[in-house]
Amino acid sequence: MTQRYKLTIEYDGTPFVGWQHQDNGRGVQDAIADAIRGFCGEDVTVAGAGRTDTGVHALGQVAHIDIARETDADTVRDALNYHLKPEPVAILTVEKVGADFDARFSAIKRHYLYRIVNRRAPLTVDRHRAWQVPVHLDARRMDEAAQMLVGKHDFTTFRASQCQAASPVKTLDALDVRREGEAVVITARARSFLHNQIRSFAGTLKSVGEGKMSVRDVRLALEARDRSQCGPVAPPDGLYLVQVDYA
Repeated sequence: MTQRYKLTIEYDGTPFVGWQHQDNGRGVQDAIADAIRGFCGEDVTVAGAGRTDTGVHALGQVAHIDIARETDADTVRDALNYHLKPEPVAILTVEKVGADFDARFSAIKRHYLYRIVNRRAPLTVDRHRAWQVPVHLDARRMDEAAQMLVGKHDFTTFRASQCQAASPVKTLDALDVRREGEAVVITARARSFLHNQIRSFAGTLKSVGEGKMSVRDVRLALEARDRSQCGPVAPPDGLYLVQVDYA
């Protein structure tokens, strides 16, 4: 008999090929599976709430695992963190859950953050953790453009060509842009997202912020349902999976 556990996970995605196991490199999923094997000798599937790409970070990724070893949740957390060293991955919390809980399919909302550092000087602390844009960005205009994208739409324009989602139609609950000192922060909330959707938003909104696109251009790009109308896709460095909500 196995027990299902819900893991809340933080990681620096820089050294990984993404969340998921890939033939060309190590995923965060692999690091956690190795830690579980080190803890209890079991080979388990680490099922995540969502896939993050190479270089994308997480402050609150969620996964579930099933293990046979009888133990309490805090012991699982501490043991996995011990076996994860020195990987830049931390298990923040572990909870016992029912067998009907699924990290991916039980999720009702996902929250993402994209961070731009708007300065000319090179990044040091934020290197690999933000997108450096040296030209001044008008965050208020970016936020105005972002509101054109909120709601239920066909997001083909902002969808990667290799996206495997069955439909390009999604409901975007919120997309907001604000300036925090030299940082421009983009936050997004929806039940689910298309592949590269937020990075496509970020790149397009950056074009608005520097005056290369207008608010109207963003609306027209959305309505065109044409990938060529999207602004440049932002790099993965600034993207964070912040939180996953469950009922």
